[in-house]
Amino acid sequence: MIASDSALLSAAYRRVFVAVLFLVCLFNFADRAAFAVLSQPIKTDLHLSDLQLGLLQGLSFALLYALLGLPIGRLAERANRIWIVSAATLIWSAATAACGFAQGFAQLMVARIGVGFGDAGFSAPTASLTSDHFPPLRRASVMALIMLGTPAGLLFGSVVAGFAAGQWGWRAAFWAVGLPGLAVAALVLVVLREPPRGLADGRSPRTAPPPLGAFLRAMVQRPALRSVVLGGAVAGFGMTAISQFLPMFLVRVHHIPIREAGPLYGLISSVSLTIGLLAGSFGTDWLAKRDRRWPALGAACGLCTAPLVYLLAFRATGRTDVVLLLTLAGSLLLLFYGPTMGMIQNLLEPGMRTTGAALFSTLYTLFGAGLGPVFVGFVSDRFAQAAFAPGEFSAQCAGIIASPSALARACAAASAAGIADALQISVCVFFAAAALYLLASRTLRAEFYAAQDATR
Repeated sequence: MIASDSALLSAAYRRVFVAVLFLVCLFNFADRAAFAVLSQPIKTDLHLSDLQLGLLQGLSFALLYALLGLPIGRLAERANRIWIVSAATLIWSAATAACGFAQGFAQLMVARIGVGFGDAGFSAPTASLTSDHFPPLRRASVMALIMLGTPAGLLFGSVVAGFAAGQWGWRAAFWAVGLPGLAVAALVLVVLREPPRGLADGRSPRTAPPPLGAFLRAMVQRPALRSVVLGGAVAGFGMTAISQFLPMFLVRVHHIPIREAGPLYGLISSVSLTIGLLAGSFGTDWLAKRDRRWPALGAACGLCTAPLVYLLAFRATGRTDVVLLLTLAGSLLLLFYGPTMGMIQNLLEPGMRTTGAALFSTLYTLFGAGLGPVFVGFVSDRFAQAAFAPGEFSAQCAGIIASPSALARACAAASAAGIADALQISVCVFFAAAALYLLASRTLRAEFYAAQDATR
């Protein structure tokens, strides 16, 4: 058992801390990957539209998250963050398993809302805990190591879901992905300990966190902080839209069976996320030693180049070309994420960091995860209808299974055209996100030093 504050800063405990939160992050994203992989069989079995799939993957997941994100962040400024992370892991794991029992759209939506309820308790407490264990110039890098659970979770979720769905159906796939997370929730309580606030800054903890009004004034008075939070949320719109519909793109456009599309999606996502997180976080941490603006500038560079590569990927015909281009595009895109989490922590005093991370997570989830998939689903249905010559696409193609019939071929072609066109439109949002990070770079240095002075 960790008995002293100094032990929480030891190299051994820090390694354990990162490893356990890596596992939590893995299962946090495994459920999202599973749903993305299982979307096509769910659509066929429950007779859903792409818009309904977008609602299930986006808005239903994000609404409760958005409502609870900031209150949980404020709670985490006062309460034990380890307990919050453990409880969140328990809730989203149970809700993921519950998806396997759903018999229709409404029941599946309730289960997805439960997943969002649990996920709301992960990001903000984790970012705050990291800032209490590591100094400013290591926070983005360490958060990147923890967030490597994202690609690992996407790979785990997609491979397990693809295999289980191929063997036993999509319902069993949700059970296989959700139930192991219950053990991880227990591991958090057994292994980790709550640190004092500001421990890594060498600062005595406050008796109480600053009031919400003080945090809101800080947001108003710090334009770089505002631009970083908004830029990350806008980037999340396009990133989540692509991530949640990419398996369907592979199935529909490139005719890859679901048992192969799942692992392929996991491979593309895990490799690109790993490269992007590590290069963006460690690279900008290193460059920031020379110029504090680099975390914002590096994010902007990735966000400007990623959409160009995505457009090439969505127009490519060969499977190898598609995989390579999607991996490169994802790597460039993810350059923004690690630096964003580090900048938010470094631009706020210890008593405000969890609230800042919670605000970012709330906006990222509501605008990104909430609206991104809904936008793609809605646009995909519209383009599919435009490409469907025989008549009413939704009425004639709902639940239809691939077959040699002329109607099935027409439905498949329209569905493929719809998803490809919708994804190409969605990537344009990255240019707006890049502009916000460039705006943040103008005052980033001054705000960083002001926050560090306030911490002393």
